Amino acid sequence: MRARVFVTLKPSVFDPQGTTVAEALHTLGYAAVKDVRQGKYFELDIDATSADEARKLASEAADKLLANPVIESYRIEVATS
Repeated sequence: MRARVFVTLKPSVFDPQGTTVAEALHTLGYAAVKDVRQGKYFELDIDATSADEARKLASEAADKLLANPVIESYRIEVATS
């Protein structure tokens, strides 16, 4: 099974990279873009017998390594096919 882990900065954390990208987009004429937040994306191929087991393993990996719980949050999607 494939688990997708999306890690993003918490809303209260300043995002200088996102600000820089937003400013660059404005310079390129994309004035409709109001805000940009950057993050990380991971795909984990997991040998699991159920989607719940895959989600649990992906969550443990995110808690221990993929995300910094002080400044980041994450969400997980599990694809069974």
